[in-house]
Amino acid sequence: MLRKVGSFSLILAFAGLPMQPVQGKDIALTSLPPPIRREFRGAWVATVANIDWPSKPALSVAQQQKELLAILDRAAQLKLNAIIFQVRPACDALYASKLEPWSEYLTGQMGRPPAPFYDPLAFAVTQAHERGLELHAWFNPFRARHPSGKSTVAANHISHSRPGLVRSYGRQLWLDPGEKDVQEHSLAVILDVARRYDVDGVHLDDYFYPYQEKDASGKMLDFPDDRSWKNYVAGGGKLSRADWRRENVHRFIKTLHDRIKAEKPWVKVGLSPFGIWRPGFPKQIKGFDAYEGIYADSKQWLANGWLDYFAPQLYWAIAPPEQSFSALLKWWADENKRSRHLWPGIASTKVGGAWRPEEIFQQIQISRQLSNGHIYWNMGSLMRNKAGWADLLAQAVYAEPALVPASPWLDDKPPGKPQFTLTNAAVSGEATIHWQPTGEEKPWLWLVQTKTAGQWRTEILPGNRTVKPNEAVRVLPEVVAVTAVDRCGNASPTALLELKKTVQTPAGR
Repeated sequence: MLRKVGSFSLILAFAGLPMQPVQGKDIALTSLPPPIRREFRGAWVATVANIDWPSKPALSVAQQQKELLAILDRAAQLKLNAIIFQVRPACDALYASKLEPWSEYLTGQMGRPPAPFYDPLAFAVTQAHERGLELHAWFNPFRARHPSGKSTVAANHISHSRPGLVRSYGRQLWLDPGEKDVQEHSLAVILDVARRYDVDGVHLDDYFYPYQEKDASGKMLDFPDDRSWKNYVAGGGKLSRADWRRENVHRFIKTLHDRIKAEKPWVKVGLSPFGIWRPGFPKQIKGFDAYEGIYADSKQWLANGWLDYFAPQLYWAIAPPEQSFSALLKWWADENKRSRHLWPGIASTKVGGAWRPEEIFQQIQISRQLSNGHIYWNMGSLMRNKAGWADLLAQAVYAEPALVPASPWLDDKPPGKPQFTLTNAAVSGEATIHWQPTGEEKPWLWLVQTKTAGQWRTEILPGNRTVKPNEAVRVLPEVVAVTAVDRCGNASPTALLELKKTVQTPAGR
């Protein structure tokens, strides 16, 4: 078996058949591989309150890693291509941080590191990439303490180290987005992860200002930002309080986008707001007003291009007109003037309860008409597989793997065309076809397509893999096609190798 660092090898066992490779212009059009679907297939992995991972606090390191590997293996088995992994639920960290304490959802005690030590985010990134999965780090920028928190608060948690930035709101602690130091702290946390880890994206969901809570009498509580508001007015600010709050969120998102691009331009910035911008948009839509209720003008984020992908949480069925998945997705698609990626959130947790699997499958078909991907809330629903829906998903909807759509506004230069070499070992009856990159850019993935007995098979494999992770091929392919794909989804010209074989009849037959 030939192993060559920086190349990819395909081992072919074919009982000593001599073969002749034919490359490039000599290959007939009928030998060209089918085009691969471009579609983001993601799932959220929530760590807050141990929703998805780990299943409970204080599991052993071996148990934590086993559970996380099971999630990644299931994602790869289902032909997903991305995981959105929550690493900062509430000013805490599921990774080694000098800025914030270890999360209690990991070890049971805020501030306590795993023992024996490991870094869950580094582990997740490495293992996801080994499976050809993107790994996006998901942050909650302003939540400081979730109601599910049970442990004592660590001394280096921001509620202790900088209490003047933290507000008590209902059952939660929250950072005040109107404070400049709050914004700088959360930006520093996210940039620290982007610098130190090989993540493919940074992701924020719908929590900027909190959803409103009630006091004991049932009265709605206003967010307690009097100090920062008064400072804004004293400094000559002219906006209304509601517009000022929205502007605080705008400033944070734009600054995050700009700093990420200055640091690592290929790292995608993703936002996942509440799925309704405002009631009446489109006309028949009713429901919560995120613009007024949590000061999220998500329509403006999309219009200004402060993101690379937009994932509105469309957690409703198709049919009911007042909150229709299809109507809302169509409206968001029409608002996407800068042609950023539109990947709606799909409520897969409802399958096996309120929804039949067919609802999800129909939503995926609609998303294929109006967008180029989707994200499941949540990965746990894929693991539980109620009503066998995830197995049906793999069979009926994801028959073939898909590449994440390219992001040409980040980079539109494809990597070089791979080069083949062929080694024929007559004694062992094996041939090794291997290929390697050309040019300066390192491939992120290999798209490997083989044609055998007239049928094409497609695989997406990590760019650093040097040996194909299959047993030796017992039937010689007619054609091998390899394409290099970079971190922004650009695909190289496809390298084609046609294998012409001459069958020899053994003596005595």
